[in-house]
Amino acid sequence: MLKFEETNIKGVYIITPQVFGDSRGFFMETYNENDFAKVGLHFNFVQDNHSKSHKGVLRGLHFQKTHPQTKLVRVIEGEVFDVAVDLRKDSPTYGKWIGEILTAENKKMLLIPRGFAHGFVVLSDTAEFVYKCDDVYHPEDEGGIMFNDPDVNIKWPHVENIELSEKDKHHKTLKEEKIAFDL
Repeated sequence: MLKFEETNIKGVYIITPQVFGDSRGFFMETYNENDFAKVGLHFNFVQDNHSKSHKGVLRGLHFQKTHPQTKLVRVIEGEVFDVAVDLRKDSPTYGKWIGEILTAENKKMLLIPRGFAHGFVVLSDTAEFVYKCDDVYHPEDEGGIMFNDPDVNIKWPHVENIELSEKDKHHKTLKEEKIAFDL
């Protein structure tokens, strides 16, 4: 059974699985279509992704321009600070963000609906990050905003030596990007 907690940004949920553990280890469900349906969430996840990064790596803030994706994200090794920024055109929280510490130990997941930019920074020595998407990745469709956009003003945890990809170093601010999903 999954526990759903809606955040202060409509549509973004922190999901905590029920963990069954004993001397052998543990078992948990990380996705159950029926549990999602009980709280009115219906997605057709079509792609799973898995990344591994070291401390200080910041990936994001990413989105797809014309093929937005719902993402169900979690950490299976290590610890990250995970962030979603609302980019939905008529949303009262447009440009606002939500952040959550996701760890292999707390087993929390973040559900990020279509119309958001997403990113995370690794807080542990290494982290493995896995997520489901409800649309496939379209490389020609990728977009992003600066992780340190002063108007969005994400309160990232202090990490020495932030490491960005070349692509992420060149993202524009939200005002410059002028992205607003009409969903």
